[in-house]
Amino acid sequence: MALHGHPQARQAVVNSALADFPIIGGQLRQNVHSVQGSGLALVVAVLGLLYGTLGIAQVLQHAMAEIWNVPGVVRPGYFPRLARSLLLFTVLALGLLLATWAATLVAVALTGPAAQVGGPVLSALVNTALCLACFRVLTPTSVPTRALLHGCLLAGPLFTVLQAFGALLVAHQLRHATAVYGFFATVIGLLSWLYLNAQITVYAAEANVVLHRRLWPRSILQPPLTGPDQEVLSSIARQEERRPEERVSVDFGEGGGSGDGEESRDGDGKGEDGDGDAGRAPPSG
Repeated sequence: MALHGHPQARQAVVNSALADFPIIGGQLRQNVHSVQGSGLALVVAVLGLLYGTLGIAQVLQHAMAEIWNVPGVVRPGYFPRLARSLLLFTVLALGLLLATWAATLVAVALTGPAAQVGGPVLSALVNTALCLACFRVLTPTSVPTRALLHGCLLAGPLFTVLQAFGALLVAHQLRHATAVYGFFATVIGLLSWLYLNAQITVYAAEANVVLHRRLWPRSILQPPLTGPDQEVLSSIARQEERRPEERVSVDFGEGGGSGDGEESRDGDGKGEDGDGDAGRAPPSG
């Protein structure tokens, strides 16, 4: 319906990468000229898509807050999270345009071995910048931007490798597959591809936390607990604060490790309860 009266746009869809997918490509070639529908159905479908994608963005923000052990009392509310979700998709759209421009620039300006090397390098740089921008949107503002760079330097090239692998899979394995085999291969391959993208994202975020807070060395068998072990456990406990007047303090017994068990929040220079009185018992008399 959206392509009605636009023959050039219909031909572009037929010649796009979608035409290489089993079943989908055949359906496009046969029905792209006759697809029609209701405008109301299109609006409902777009609203449903928007609702689902906003839910994904909310989950991503929650995951980043959990990874950074941000207390619930300082996490953003519903409407700030909604605004961040919309900003995330704006960043992704701009990143897609930038990646398309970069690919076109390489195809026009470079040839031969230079194009084969320059294309992946430029793609890795674009993916790294896009990853950093998305991490900045998803991560609470209490985390500085410089703390997000190390994981993005790792995730950007990995995303590029994953994209190249997906392109090779479609071009060499799925293009000439039969309808039944191609259908299952497409679904399983897409799910695996999304899973690997999610794993890279989570590992990059966790690497940021470890490198920024210097959470090493960690003990494999406890006790004893190392200093980083105690800091991680303290952060997990303080993460459960839900009210401004609530303070969670953490103390470790003498058999728990070499540290004193008093960990402070990042950057505030105070103890767990903010006034240096963590762990004091009330007077008995």
